[in-house]
Order: sequence, then C-alpha cells, then structure tokens
Amino acid sequence: MKNIIDKVREMVELPLRHPELFKRLGIEPPKGILLIGPPGVGKTLLAKAVANETEAYFTSINGPEIMSKFYGESEQRLREIFEDAKKHAPAIIFIDEIDAIAPKRDEVIGEVERRVVAQLLTLMDGLESRGNVIVIAATNRAGAVDPALRRPGRFDREIEIPLPDKQGRLEILQIHTRNMPLSKDVDLEKMADITHGYTGADLSALVREAAMNTLRRYLPEIDLSQDKIPPEILEKMEVRMDDFMKAMKEIVPSGLREIYIEVPEVKWSDIGGLEEAKQELREIVEYPLKFPDYYEKVGIEPPRGILLFGPPGTGKTMLAKAVATESGANFIAVRGPEILSKWVGESEKAIREIFRKARQYAPAVIFFDEIDAITPMRGAGYDSGVTERVVNQLLAEMDGIEEMQHVAVIAATNRPDIVDPALLRPGRFEKMILVPPPDRDARTEILKVHTSKVPLANDVDLSDLGAKTEGYTGADIAALVREAGLVALREGLRKGIRAEDLKVNWTHFMEAMRKVKPSITQEMTQFYASWFERARQQLPKQVVKPSTFA
Repeated sequence: MKNIIDKVREMVELPLRHPELFKRLGIEPPKGILLIGPPGVGKTLLAKAVANETEAYFTSINGPEIMSKFYGESEQRLREIFEDAKKHAPAIIFIDEIDAIAPKRDEVIGEVERRVVAQLLTLMDGLESRGNVIVIAATNRAGAVDPALRRPGRFDREIEIPLPDKQGRLEILQIHTRNMPLSKDVDLEKMADITHGYTGADLSALVREAAMNTLRRYLPEIDLSQDKIPPEILEKMEVRMDDFMKAMKEIVPSGLREIYIEVPEVKWSDIGGLEEAKQELREIVEYPLKFPDYYEKVGIEPPRGILLFGPPGTGKTMLAKAVATESGANFIAVRGPEILSKWVGESEKAIREIFRKARQYAPAVIFFDEIDAITPMRGAGYDSGVTERVVNQLLAEMDGIEEMQHVAVIAATNRPDIVDPALLRPGRFEKMILVPPPDRDARTEILKVHTSKVPLANDVDLSDLGAKTEGYTGADIAALVREAGLVALREGLRKGIRAEDLKVNWTHFMEAMRKVKPSITQEMTQFYASWFERARQQLPKQVVKPSTFA
C-alpha cells in the first residue's frame, strides 16, 4: 500500500504536525478522507496505523453503535464525539462502515437516518468551525453513502484502496510468515504469483490455514494428554509448500465466494486432440497473463471474447475448465439459464454483478455455458423481452464504457445460429473457434486419456480402435470405455476372476460398440462448417453517406 500510505500521511500527518506549512501557502488542510475498497483490503488497519503514527487523539465510531431508539439521541451522541475531539485537538475521528449511519437520504425510509446524515453534514462543514479535527471514514459500498458527504469541505479526498498486486501480495505474505518456520521448498514469490484477487485478509487466512495443515500432519506424533509437548517435536515442525497449496483449495477470495464454483482440475494434457483450439485459447487467456511485455511491445490487446461452438460432446466445457486451471486466473462459471429471473431487472443485475466482480478480482475468466439460452436473436422471441434486455446488458458490459482489464469471456454453444449477431462482432466474441468432432488421431489421443487407468489386454490396439470409432465425439468415447469396462466386470464376476487379474480386451470393446453408437452425423458436421463459413464472410453493410439524409 506504499502510495496509499504516502497519500494518507500527507493529508493527515502534515496538517497535524506542521500546520504552519498550510498557513504559509494560504490554504486550508484537508478535513475529511473517505477510504473505499472491497472488504478485507485493510481500510480499518490503515486508520489504526495513522492513529499510532501521528500520536494524535484518536476516537472511533463504529457505524451502528451510535443509533438509538430515543428521539434526538443519535444526533446528540455524534455532537458529543465531535465536541470531545475538538477539546483534545489535534484529533482524528474514524467512522467505520459509514454507509450504515449516512445512507442516501432519498432511499431511506427511517427518519432517524436522515437526521443523523443531516447532523453529520453540519458537524463536518457547518457554521461552527471544527478546529484541528480530521475525519476518516471507511466503506466498501461507496454508492450507498449520501452524495452530500462526498463533496469538498466534507470528505475532500476519496482514496480507493485496490486489491494488492503481485508485489503487494508478496509483502503481505512476508509479514504474515515472518514468525513461521518455513521449509526450504516454500516459494513465497510463486504464492504471490498465483493468488490473484486475494485481499490482505484472505492472504492472512491462507497463511493460517497452511499452518493448520502442518499441525494436522504432526498431530499423530503428539500425545495431547501430556502437559507439555516435547521440544524435539516443536523443533522439527515446519510449514511446507504443499501445505500452502492445500490451503489454497480451502481459501477462496472473499469477494468471489458467492459466485465461486469448484472447478475440477483439468489440464491441457487431459484433453485429447483439439490442438488448434487449445493453442488459440492459450494465446488469448494464458499468454497475456504470463507474457504481458510481449503484448505491450507489439502494441496490441488480446481479444476479449471467445465463442466455442460445435456438436454436443466435443469438449467445449472441458476446454474452458482447462483454461481456468492452466492460466491460474479466477474462474467464474455462469450456467446460461440460471441468471434469468422472474423479477424485472434482476437478470440484467446478475450480469452486471458478474462483470463487476470479474473486473475487481482480475485476472478472471467468465465462462457462459449454453449461451444461446440467454442471448437468442433479438426480435425473434415470444417471451417477455427479458432475453433482449440481457443481450443489451451483455453487449454493454463486453464493449461498453468501462474498461475490461485482464478479463476474458468464453462462451460455449451448440446452437450458434440462434445467438444474437451483435455479439459476434469484433470487440465482443470476435474469436469463433469451431470445436469439431475428433479425427482419427484425436480419437486415438482421447482413447489414451480415458484408458490411462484401465488395465488393457495385449490385444487392444488403440489406434485401430480410433479408426473404427468414426463419428464418435469425446463424450461418446468416454462412454465407450466405460461400457467396455462394465462388460469386462460382468464377465469377471460371472467367471469368478480375481479383481487384480481383471483385464479389458478387444472383444469387450467390440461388444461395447454395439451398445454405444456415434452421435455425429454428416449433416451435423456440414451444418457447423457452413455456419462458420457464413459467419466469417458476413460483409459489413454499405455505409449510408450523410448527403443522402439531406
């Protein structure tokens, strides 16, 4: 927080310690600072540090505690606090969670809150001078604070505390682990690198969880019934990198908890074939995070959106999972229909919220599965118009006024023909990747992935099987391997073969092929290929010259 600490010090310490500087310049020092930032970034901690460093009189108000059921008592308490601070000047008043006591007056039903806001406004910038008293307030909902407070003379300066960057995360981890016995394999720089979107509070919890993992490892050696734990056990306890990696699975960035979905770890090596699609996804999502200097040098920005389309079962969702795992970005998965709501405006709000969270906790990947459910062609629907508004909101979020830094949007569909065409232009889903049915080599690769844990007999030739499974998708091949395994299992139980001697042979696969049929037809492949060709060749409509309107 180095630059933020410098800002706060020049606004708080300087006026309190050397007021003559401001007198010489003929200006009034700032009297109010509003600290804004997501929960857990250290707003209250910063105020505590300021109080200790300045040696000024410090008094704090926890928002809700000044509220009273008696008429006029809440305002009286506020007046007393300001009077007390004025007597002990130079002083700092710190108001935590200011949105609780100073909400927007137009939107509040209660009379008490309105009077408290009015009292706070007059105390901060009324007829009476408040002397050498500085007011610091903290909130994570700046939009909920009454706008009259957010003007010069009251809260002159608003300091937004962002989430810590890589260097900030490293410093926070060093602070929290300075008294910890770390083993030699602990690489805090790597931890700082992969904890995207973690606040200071999250990192503190991460370190604590890693220490708890260490404790669990040594617990079997400790006799808890004894009064004292032997010093040799205490001496050999140390926290390993593995403990930190386990803790990362437990501790999710606090702002993402409500939309967080546990994604199974899928690596590129777990996906057979699809080399072109993998490479394009790497260039769009992984490379900008790992090699940003290359993009800066070339002077380009990576594409924002990717549309994965193709027949069902070809591995579109699997590719998105692999992107999330391999890039290390925060992954927000949106299953199309679940954001639709019966209340007017709620669906659009859900989209807004997803993008706001992604921007705040970047780098992030937003994945829309079955996007055709929420973005059908406008004007063609017979519903209440909700999907049309969702399309508009999505268009505005993806290519609107607000910048999308390090946020990639991936969508998957098997009906690209009904997706609104406005989404498929450059700046939105500009990269369209056809995920085709696997060819012979890709099918062999997929068979290798799915049979990696299957005990195969010597007569099973996977490349020959790959040639025989024409028209099978990745999902079909997974089902085929499963069915062959079940056939072998039935035969083993019937013949009384021991589990360790069980093998899956060629005849089992042939029997499974009679049950599991290919799901890809020639027409389907033709449909996707021709749609892709049409989408790429859509020429821009002729531009009408202004003179025509004259």
